[in-house]
Amino acid sequence: MGIRWIWVGVVLFGGVAAGQDPGNKSVEWPQYGGSQGFNRYSPLDLINAQNAKDLKVLWTRPAVDPGLMQQFPTLAPGKYFRSTPIMVGGVLYAPNGVGLVEAFDPKTGKTLWVQQPFSATLAEASGASTRGVAYWRGDNQARIFGFHGNYLYALDARSGQPCQDFGERGRVNLRRPGSDSGFFISGGPLVAGDVVVVGGAGGGRRGGDYGDQMKSIPESVRAFDARSGKLLWEFSPMPAEGDPARASWGAASADVAGGMGSYGTLSADEQLGYVYVPLKTPTPPAWGGWRPGDNLYGSSLVALDLHSGKKIWHFQLVHHDLWHWDVAAPPILGDITVDGRRIKAVMQTGKNALLFTLDRATGKPVWPVVERPVPQSSVPGEHTAATQPVPTRPAPLAHQGFTLDDLIDFTPQLHAEALRIAKQYNYGPPFTPPTFHDSKTGGKKGTLTLPGTDGGCNWNCGAFDPETDTYYTIAVNVVANYAVEKPTTPGATMKWRMREDDPTVWSVPGPHGLPLNKPPYGILEAINMDTGEFRWQVPNGEGPRDNPALKDLHLPPLGIPGRGAPLVTRSLIFVGESSSAVDLGEVSHGYGNNFRAYDKRNGAVLATLSLPAGTTAAPMTYSVDGKQYVIVAVGGNGGDAQWIALGL
Repeated sequence: MGIRWIWVGVVLFGGVAAGQDPGNKSVEWPQYGGSQGFNRYSPLDLINAQNAKDLKVLWTRPAVDPGLMQQFPTLAPGKYFRSTPIMVGGVLYAPNGVGLVEAFDPKTGKTLWVQQPFSATLAEASGASTRGVAYWRGDNQARIFGFHGNYLYALDARSGQPCQDFGERGRVNLRRPGSDSGFFISGGPLVAGDVVVVGGAGGGRRGGDYGDQMKSIPESVRAFDARSGKLLWEFSPMPAEGDPARASWGAASADVAGGMGSYGTLSADEQLGYVYVPLKTPTPPAWGGWRPGDNLYGSSLVALDLHSGKKIWHFQLVHHDLWHWDVAAPPILGDITVDGRRIKAVMQTGKNALLFTLDRATGKPVWPVVERPVPQSSVPGEHTAATQPVPTRPAPLAHQGFTLDDLIDFTPQLHAEALRIAKQYNYGPPFTPPTFHDSKTGGKKGTLTLPGTDGGCNWNCGAFDPETDTYYTIAVNVVANYAVEKPTTPGATMKWRMREDDPTVWSVPGPHGLPLNKPPYGILEAINMDTGEFRWQVPNGEGPRDNPALKDLHLPPLGIPGRGAPLVTRSLIFVGESSSAVDLGEVSHGYGNNFRAYDKRNGAVLATLSLPAGTTAAPMTYSVDGKQYVIVAVGGNGGDAQWIALGL
């Protein structure tokens, strides 16, 4: 089930934006995913295949406004700067490096306003960046919704002041009652109509070591009224009593299991009135002997009624997940034509890097999905799923499973060293389950697996071009170790635990610091969604070609296995190389400072810019006064967290 590696020298679903014009003079980016369908697409073509080589940096802006830093000199924004701005009404809005919202001029990057902490304290000012904010207009006013700390905020789009009639003086507390941890989300809110939909992890732990404990509170998806902040509905990924799906949790595990939050990105089809929610694995993963069954709605995509929260349909991507293969990528909506029939589709992948194409009204697969028999666990008490769902089209986005044929083999010496390393582990075909970590001399250290726990596909994956019905994505091919062992925490509730909390165990370095497996390590792909066939695949970035063991071999680009996210326009794809700030413990050479423009027809590189830091978020684009800009957040790799504006 390997991938093929090929070397190569409208009308937008969900509405691109209000106020677009045929001359591309003013084109907005109203959602941080581009549209409610999260397709990361713009029809702009002012920057195109002919002039992309002339791209340059137009302006930069620090991750936190200097005025806020003067107020709080010890404020410490992180290097992992996740922010993708939106552009509406001639203004850029974005979460900054500590999660507060900033509004700035799209032509110059100059500050218009900065959200002030709820109280003038360092604790209220501190926080982590998120991926985006949401815009709402109604009742002759416009609001910006964003997350900061435990709260959902509603801000006046003109002034940045909290909307006093929303929740408690402009904010709603999202922390779950009775939990011992706060609210967390890396994504942003979704606005559809007058409804604000919130995923995230509301603080579901009940105590105990994450790697050991099994008791936790199921997370939830919540919806709030955009005007008042009133809770409209709540959906729990743990099936309620009376739901047939509850039978997928054996041994009364439904009473104690939790997790399954949607910490990434959501999408919506306002015409259907549905919101699409990707859900993570149950907490904790790797040993599921205490939770026999498929464990719905873990590792699933669910479609919910936008106005009631009622589940319309679900599709599980991984049964009884033992690999922490969260459904972390955004559900991307687009219309495709298959066998002459126009289909409203949702395209969903996850860390396992299998792309499932479903009818977004019914949840039925567009192409057959086969339940394939998979290897069974040797861990006492485990209840491995007998089969796993595998789409017949398209082919896997990243390599599946691991055998000795996958070992790096550029030289006999490298291959011999890789073979020595691999023999310390178990390995096998796709869905080979975790095995024991034996610390004794000569003992097996676990199971080598592709994709790894950080995923073949993650939050960064996926963009859809409605002009050509093409799905573009970045996929990663880096091996990881899946191992379980007896817990060491006193009073631990688990019989076994996953060793994913210890990078020295699940990270698998290859010979001379190289990856253990063959390239490509990071790959940019284009798939014709009308046929399910790949149009092309090219490595994203040089990869470890400069390693002393390889530098004299004159190899082609090997690809960087970082989390670059694609932006698609009329003729181009923009994507970066990721950053050391994106914590990918098992990835070697997993980042770089380059940002590229590719020809979307064939994957040819048209421009390469070296930025002052690595990309940490998805890029976006817009035009003002006939000039197109591309904005991307960067940080890490020795550089400061900031926004970079590119143009001609």
